[in-house]
Amino acid sequence: MDSTVTREPFHLAYSPIVYDHLAAIDAKYDSLIRQKAVEQLTYEPDVKTRNRKPVRPPAAFNAEWELRFGPNNRFRVFYQIDYGSREVLIVAVGVKDRNRLFVGGEEVTL
Repeated sequence: MDSTVTREPFHLAYSPIVYDHLAAIDAKYDSLIRQKAVEQLTYEPDVKTRNRKPVRPPAAFNAEWELRFGPNNRFRVFYQIDYGSREVLIVAVGVKDRNRLFVGGEEVTL
């Protein structure tokens, strides 16, 4: 008998505006951003870690969670979780520079 527990994966979906956000980020980071999103959000998008945490409402883009990664943790992926459909909706992707966040090339206040 197999003692491993099969976890049902979450499907990742991107809000249409996210493609504009990605266009404002250097293209050499596209694969890193997509890879980390899949790696970190497919199975346990709602588990707090050092680089993944819930955001305090009211949050920009109606995000519920934030994932940070990349060189100096500069990238941010903001997302919502729909447990019924097992979907993670990525609502924004940005770049953090010190205490400033840029999404789609524009500064955003959190």
